[in-house]
Amino acid sequence: MFQEALSYPRDSDSAVKTIAIGGVLLLLSFLVVPVFFVLGYITRTLRAVLNGETEPPVFDDWSDLGMDGLKVFVIGFAYSLVPTAIALVAVFTSGATLGLGGNGAGSGLAVAIIVLVATLAMTVLSLAIAYVLPAAIVAYVRTDTIAAAFAPDEIRRLAFSRTYATGWLVAFGISLLAGVIIGALNAVVIGAVLAPFVTFYANVAGTYAVGTAVRDMPAVDAGDETPDAQPAA
Repeated sequence: MFQEALSYPRDSDSAVKTIAIGGVLLLLSFLVVPVFFVLGYITRTLRAVLNGETEPPVFDDWSDLGMDGLKVFVIGFAYSLVPTAIALVAVFTSGATLGLGGNGAGSGLAVAIIVLVATLAMTVLSLAIAYVLPAAIVAYVRTDTIAAAFAPDEIRRLAFSRTYATGWLVAFGISLLAGVIIGALNAVVIGAVLAPFVTFYANVAGTYAVGTAVRDMPAVDAGDETPDAQPAA
């Protein structure tokens, strides 16, 4: 699957054009709006893979791309609220602790413990979200409803399946590889310009890995709650 995923972004006649557009959009991501089009393209790619299409899609129907990207952004933002809430609670708790205890050693120790616990919790939750979020986007793409991205049964069924875990690990490996390449490119001046194109390529390849892994898994409402279970003899 790893090799297939790496090859997927260039398996079309318009591959160079598509990668060029995606890289330029990421290069302009500081303008915010281009990010929605990139997210929309990634969503369209996932939809194509789930539908069994062998070639990556092209950049067209920009209004649909932007709308898909906006919906995926909303899903990601909603999932990020949990670690953000923990960070805010830690900040307010630390401030209240210092306010009540003054500047004594006891207050300093209490604040340090609060910060440590909050940091550990945020780290664990951030890793969990990084694992679950692609499953949520798969659920959204399958039903075209944002609510599906937060459906516990569907998310749990996808996230705890061996096939999804395999696809996610392949995508994670591709992301690590892209990071190494970007790090090498940063050694030269042109690296900052090329990095967005590498990032876009890696995102498309990783999307293929996840989409291929879950493509044959039926949705919860299809009546299969335990996809990894074997039928009784």
